[in-house]
Amino acid sequence: MVRMEAAGAALAVALLAFMVRSGADGSDHRYKAGDRVPLYANKIGPFHNPSETYRYYDLSFCAPDHPKDKREALGEVLNGDRLVDAPYELNFKEDMNSKTLCKKTLSKEQVAKLRDAVAKDYYFQMYYDDLPLWGFLGKLEKDKERGGGKCLLFKHIHFDIMYNSDRVIEINVQTDPNVAVDITEDKEVPVEFSYSVTWKKTDIPFQKRMEKYSKSSSMPQHLEIHWFSIINSCVTVLLLTGFLATILMRVLKNDFIKYSHEDESLEDQEETGWKYIHGNVFRFPPQKSLFAAIIGSGSQLLALAIFIFLLAIVGVFYPYNRGALFTALVVIYALTSGIAGYTATSFYLQLEGTNWVRNLILTGCLFCGPLFLTFSFLNTVAIAYSATAALPFGTIIVIILIWALVTSPLLVLGAIAGKNSNTEFQAPCRTTKYPREIPQLPWYRSTIPQMAMAGFLPFSAIYIELYYIFASIWGHKIYTIYSILFIVFIILIIVTAFVTVALTYFQLAVEDHKWWWRSVLCGGSTGIFIFFYCIYYYHARSDMSGFMQTSFFFGYMTCVCYGFFLMLGTVGFRASLLFVRHIYRSIKCE
Repeated sequence: MVRMEAAGAALAVALLAFMVRSGADGSDHRYKAGDRVPLYANKIGPFHNPSETYRYYDLSFCAPDHPKDKREALGEVLNGDRLVDAPYELNFKEDMNSKTLCKKTLSKEQVAKLRDAVAKDYYFQMYYDDLPLWGFLGKLEKDKERGGGKCLLFKHIHFDIMYNSDRVIEINVQTDPNVAVDITEDKEVPVEFSYSVTWKKTDIPFQKRMEKYSKSSSMPQHLEIHWFSIINSCVTVLLLTGFLATILMRVLKNDFIKYSHEDESLEDQEETGWKYIHGNVFRFPPQKSLFAAIIGSGSQLLALAIFIFLLAIVGVFYPYNRGALFTALVVIYALTSGIAGYTATSFYLQLEGTNWVRNLILTGCLFCGPLFLTFSFLNTVAIAYSATAALPFGTIIVIILIWALVTSPLLVLGAIAGKNSNTEFQAPCRTTKYPREIPQLPWYRSTIPQMAMAGFLPFSAIYIELYYIFASIWGHKIYTIYSILFIVFIILIIVTAFVTVALTYFQLAVEDHKWWWRSVLCGGSTGIFIFFYCIYYYHARSDMSGFMQTSFFFGYMTCVCYGFFLMLGTVGFRASLLFVRHIYRSIKCE
């Protein structure tokens, strides 16, 4: 099994490296004077709604006679990219003062559509030699004295291009508000679209041409905030570690001393404390199949997160490497499904489960099921909006084939390996025939208050970093400091494990032996806190609006939070299980 997963991991890295290094258009990015440099128009959409994007030619722009769609990789399609030939001719090292692109008369309907786009801050995105460029369609000019204002559509674009030897290094777009057409009124408007090009020499090497896009996230003021986030998280870990070391271990030491004394005078006294539930603490939880499926799915998601971080740290996800992250998520999730099958089935059989096939089906559907239902709904919404987020039928077939030919077989192979492992559950103490009655406990010892306490500390360790991640995923900022993010992720895992262990001990100390499900719920409760942060971010930190964008934001973030719940719940349970086994091995269990 280990060999199979290692081979799968190696295959994932090799496949991703090939997809990333092969280049977006197969070009070596070297040109001679006058050579045609590929320019693709990608999409348009409201600036504040990153998921609501449309095809470039959905609006009345000048189009070439026979525009061809660029063949795209899986990740690019999942990212909503729909590249098509742009009408501009930006030949290598050829300056152009002003060239007419086309002349056309906009109808009333086209004017109304463009006016609505300008009012919603529509932007366009293109790729020139794989370098991204953006620009706004127009602007609103408000008349403060008279009230009202004008809606202007930019009709001239200036391209500033920098080159080094035979390579394109940088491109910028400028629009001139003075060269615009008024589309305030519903009437036919004649317009002449034009563009100009200026080439400038630079000393920036080709290998560093993407650095300008990542500078914003590594500026000194931002780095200070990131390091403050890490220091804040480290202080949380140190305080927590100190708390566990001084309080918990001292208490445990006293417990061990007390329990090791075999005083005859104690025989008649009432038994209290965590030692005296040793016959119940390893009693298997209810809903064994669901419990094992959660541990299996959580283990897979943890492996997925670690692989993604490793790829990020080695530089696979450089800025605007179109679709690389989505491709990595799909491929690695498929290749790590064996981990879920092996973990869930072997643990389910350790819990003396009998129907391992049903458990395997539940494991396969536990995360993929809600994700598929969410995707189906959101894809329907995107189709209704005619947005680029709607996946083509061919892409859906490819994803289904990956699931059927890679994910499912590896899941089954992992389950078979887990079934054949014949591992027995290692319990230091024998379980009694009848469960011990749990004493009446105060309200704050119940599940929900414990979950609130358990989720708060891990969330406080990551909340500063969350803003930058959200601003990158649901905005137009760039996030490239993956090493810092990986440190924060490790801190999140450690804090989750520590907090869950502490709460498990306090639960056992009051003779509540039903710690199995509680450890999963407490460990995963950080996912619930992240979901509440999503609500806060949407209303207070973003300008997103509209049914489609709201559906996409909350739909996919709910799936992400659910994934965090499964992953951190697994971490919490594994840490608690190690702790409980350790303390009960240290005493004499009769």
